[in-house]
Amino acid sequence: MSTVYITARNAVISTLLGVVVLLQAVSGFPAILTLERAFSVKHRIKLSELRYRDILRHGRMLLKDTSPKGVIGFVAEGSYDLRVAGLYYTKVKLGTPSKDYYLQIDTGSDVSWVSCRPCNDCPTSSGFNIPITLYDPSSSSTSSPISCSDQRCPQASQTYDSSSCLNNHCTYTIQYGDDSATSGHYVSDLMHFKIIVSGTETELSNTSASIVFGCGTIESGVLTTPDSALDGILGLGQQGRSIISQLSSQGITPNSFAHCLADGGGLLVIGQPMVPYIVFTPFVKSQGYYSINLQSISVNDKMLSIDPSVFAINDDKAGTIVDSGTTLAYLTEEAYTPFVDAITKSVSLSVQPHTSNGNTCYSITSSVSNIFPIVSLNFVGGASMHLRPQDYLSHQSSKSGAEVWCMGFQRSHQKGITILGDLVLKDKFIVYDLDAQRIGWARYDCFSIVQVSSNSSSSSGEAVTPSQISGGRSLGIRSQQQIPVIVISSIIYLTMMFIGFQATRMSL
Repeated sequence: MSTVYITARNAVISTLLGVVVLLQAVSGFPAILTLERAFSVKHRIKLSELRYRDILRHGRMLLKDTSPKGVIGFVAEGSYDLRVAGLYYTKVKLGTPSKDYYLQIDTGSDVSWVSCRPCNDCPTSSGFNIPITLYDPSSSSTSSPISCSDQRCPQASQTYDSSSCLNNHCTYTIQYGDDSATSGHYVSDLMHFKIIVSGTETELSNTSASIVFGCGTIESGVLTTPDSALDGILGLGQQGRSIISQLSSQGITPNSFAHCLADGGGLLVIGQPMVPYIVFTPFVKSQGYYSINLQSISVNDKMLSIDPSVFAINDDKAGTIVDSGTTLAYLTEEAYTPFVDAITKSVSLSVQPHTSNGNTCYSITSSVSNIFPIVSLNFVGGASMHLRPQDYLSHQSSKSGAEVWCMGFQRSHQKGITILGDLVLKDKFIVYDLDAQRIGWARYDCFSIVQVSSNSSSSSGEAVTPSQISGGRSLGIRSQQQIPVIVISSIIYLTMMFIGFQATRMSL
């Protein structure tokens, strides 16, 4: 037993004894305390109930105690699988009275927008089995248009976004990489959410913030197809118009966010959760996207012979972009071919590749994890992102007892650009620290978040706190000095948590 542990244990015992003695001296409180079980031993408790109770506890531990600001959590729905969804979305509440809007989670764009009434060519139904709701500024008592003279009207023009004025309304046009587009004007209205504030005893606090977002009146391209139709997009880019920047500038949350995505959903966190075993690499400055510097690729710990200049960043190369709005992953041509060749060579003794619709595919009769190698993407600063076979292969079908897996990495459409989409980002906590200008990741059981969300009484996409975060590994403690604090706090709050358990659960 270590000296640090003994010291921490003695501190806990001394503190508890001091509390008992003090209570006895002041009010005759008995020195013998009767402990009651939170759950009766006479009744079997479902594992999901126990896990949910633990998650409520873990939520406070995930908060960074150095931050005076809060953290907001949103349940995510969707999938990286193109056959199911190919995107992730969440539900937000806007306006007064508030209404629910389902927005795609997109780290590759800054402007958040919703389809607005009246709207030309806007979808009327969705393949996700959710209602399509048009935002009506006249039905919200807190809605107001952004005029051209308003300082919140963007003046800077970018390649994918241009702003101008029409009838003194600050207007916008956004063209996305898939050739879809939307245009309309900016409005200001309240966004409603539940927040947990670091350093307080309040688990949930209802609040709202005034935000600026687009009121889309014209849409085209994929945005209008029923299979992928939603109410709009939640822009999580790093420019001033993003939701992250707006909430941070109002002092509501830190200038950071994170997401944990799995097949079936996950969690979006606005704020800064404390995630164990995370590694960071710096952002590439002067890039409009979340770009990082990829240096090399390894297959089974063997570095591939790829010229480092392929990943270099200059005027015509944006480097490696992390984009939750992209489903698959894309490598520049000079890296794609040696990457696929290395994977194929490593499995050549047990699997024969074939081509399907231009993609390299493999038919296997055993577990994909037992056959295919681990891939490592190595970035500046020594941070590596380790990919399981499921992170670079896409399961396509089953034929005659064999599973067909195809290469999830594709050739990049643009020279010199590598894009890491949801296929690679899934099953990891991805943390975007905008103040420190860095991005971090850690392997995480994101599917457990999906299970907890479905087991709770909250509706799909309902805003929740970071207490939804759980995982297969234990949560990290920042220092040994926190051990007595956490132990004592758990005892003090145990009764409060048990009494408020059902009420809290129903409010999520």
